[in-house]
Amino acid sequence: MHSAVFLIEFGAIILGLGLLGRLAGRFHFSPIPLYLLAGLAFGTGGLLPLGASEEFVAIGAEIGVILLLLMLGLEYTASDLVSNLKTQYPAGLVDFTLNAVPGAVAALLMGWGPVAAVVLAGVTWISSSGVIAKVMGDLGRLGNRETPVILSILVLEDLAMAVYLPIVTALLAGVGLAAGSLTLAIALGVAGAVLFVAVRYGRVISRFVSSDDPEKLLLVVLGLTLLVAGVAQQLQVSAAVGAFLVGIALSGEVAEGTHTLLSPLRDLFAAVFFVFFGLHTDPASIPPVLLPALALAVVTALTKIATGYWAAKRAGVGVNGRWRAGGTLVARGEFSIVIAGLAVTAGIEPALGPLATAYVLILVVIGPLTARYTQPLGIWITGLRTPSAPPVLSAVPSPAKSPETVPDRQPAQDQDPAGRP
Repeated sequence: MHSAVFLIEFGAIILGLGLLGRLAGRFHFSPIPLYLLAGLAFGTGGLLPLGASEEFVAIGAEIGVILLLLMLGLEYTASDLVSNLKTQYPAGLVDFTLNAVPGAVAALLMGWGPVAAVVLAGVTWISSSGVIAKVMGDLGRLGNRETPVILSILVLEDLAMAVYLPIVTALLAGVGLAAGSLTLAIALGVAGAVLFVAVRYGRVISRFVSSDDPEKLLLVVLGLTLLVAGVAQQLQVSAAVGAFLVGIALSGEVAEGTHTLLSPLRDLFAAVFFVFFGLHTDPASIPPVLLPALALAVVTALTKIATGYWAAKRAGVGVNGRWRAGGTLVARGEFSIVIAGLAVTAGIEPALGPLATAYVLILVVIGPLTARYTQPLGIWITGLRTPSAPPVLSAVPSPAKSPETVPDRQPAQDQDPAGRP
């Protein structure tokens, strides 16, 4: 009987996701907000709470995040990662300053204390790699010129979690300096070792994984990814970082074949992740903290846009790409919830959990909208502020322009390699 209820519930979830995705595709819109709203409707305190499939959905959601980061890592080689980190680390510092400080200040203004301030700083600082990866894929921007800049910031944030999470865990537990330092050293050592193996022995790993049989390739890559992600998480390093580095380590035909085989699985489990996020949010806990969460969301959405714009400008990307980079970085998600969950479990501040949930829900819904519309809105606003040049009078009539000189084309720096503006 339990098995039948599970199949009914999970089948209804998958069918509903398919219908919502079809509806979003008809209107050329990202389905992520619809997935989240569906989770709210059928989660804790919703219209029809689900029970039998909850544990399986939780596991599927975790796999969804891992696959999203794996597929994002497949887009770039280890040399790309190293060069981007070397050139974009100032953007990581700007990202931390502009987006972590508002969260810390907000916690202090509400009288929550320094530990809660450190926690809320992490909630507002870290963008959602899972949501952003999905949005970039939906919008067809993985080949755009600003995408390496976005990826560099996300990677810096994910790697920073290897330092940040042990610090937060130690603060919440109230452990001494020695124990906290040991946890941090282990986390940094594991992250560094995985990165070293990915950069130094990526080709060896690709040869080991390579297979002409799609079934064997799928099983080996998926098993390796889950294994590395699990070991990384067990050693206090983000599972997302481990999955991303596995994708970085794979290259050539192996990366292409893996991308083709895992794309359907990624789409399935990524959708489950967004539904799971909504399932575990009680709608009744949101109204009391909605106003402060909304204010914080507006401020940090603007600071993320500024971060992406500045980083893309520094990398030589054109104006259109700068606005796209800023708008794409707005969404918060999985890391913010994980950080807030640590504080809630430790009993630091009762209102922190609902505030973080409302904040993330706002930005995870707004994020796909800003990714799509920040560029045209930014160009329109800057166009209004730019004074028009006075007309130039000439006594000699200008010759008629040929068709070759008439088109108003995008500057070369505003286009990606595929020619998209």
